[in-house]
Amino acid sequence: MGQDLQECGSRTDYEPVCGRPHGVRLDSGGQLIVADSYFGLFSVDPQTGHKTLLLDSKTGADGVPFAFLNGLEISSQTGIIYFTDSSSRWGRRHVKLEVIETNALGRLLTFDPVSGRVGVLLDGLYMPNGIALSPDESFLLLAETSIGCILRYWLKGPKAGTKEVIMNNMPGYPDNIRLSDRGTFLVGLTTTRFRKLMPPFLDLIGPYPAVKRFLAKVVPLSWYNMLLPRYGLVLELDGEGEVLGSLHDPTGSLTWAVSDVFSHQGRLYLGSTDLPFLPVLEDWI
Repeated sequence: MGQDLQECGSRTDYEPVCGRPHGVRLDSGGQLIVADSYFGLFSVDPQTGHKTLLLDSKTGADGVPFAFLNGLEISSQTGIIYFTDSSSRWGRRHVKLEVIETNALGRLLTFDPVSGRVGVLLDGLYMPNGIALSPDESFLLLAETSIGCILRYWLKGPKAGTKEVIMNNMPGYPDNIRLSDRGTFLVGLTTTRFRKLMPPFLDLIGPYPAVKRFLAKVVPLSWYNMLLPRYGLVLELDGEGEVLGSLHDPTGSLTWAVSDVFSHQGRLYLGSTDLPFLPVLEDWI
């Protein structure tokens, strides 16, 4: 979404210049609405590739610019765009530092493309990531990645404007959430928290802020990959947070670091933060 340079896509160092699309959805007019982690919300014509900036990250909300736009969802009833800003401290290329520090610096926001109005629904979130509206759009689910938690935020009814935890102490770190074609919620987990009998690394260092600051400053980001098991994991949930099913790839033979899950006509498409291809699972139902 930024400059079209030859170096774009080669290294994360170029992301603040080139941009990095994250949340993507189709609106009612057939346009792609894209949350670029660095530059803001865009409308993109899928036929021509022409892009229009809807909301600049520099503008932000309530005087705070966006630093790490991430998840995105669009209401089919109102056209309102719901999106997350994962952190006001770290950008996407430093996502591991955001997870290690476990900051409560994220927000859930709305944008009305007609009026141009921006609103803050929730703040003080722990790396808010993927979001998905319920079938009747009475609530949405939101993943707090760094603490392995899923929230339900009510948009309608007597609980409107309130949140509640429907799943915590998850077996891994949730990324995106999508509504399946049978009305359930599919959650991709980027990595598992437990490695055989070893306790979660982030849980071990959680009570020690000095240790976290030291690791964030000294340890190269690439080293953290050695601590992450190649384990593919997808959860299927209902709106109450009950696990209806799960898919496991313990050896990562098909996929790992699952970032997004999309179901369509009996097939399951599995996005990954680490793989250069898109695995497809046939007849998952």
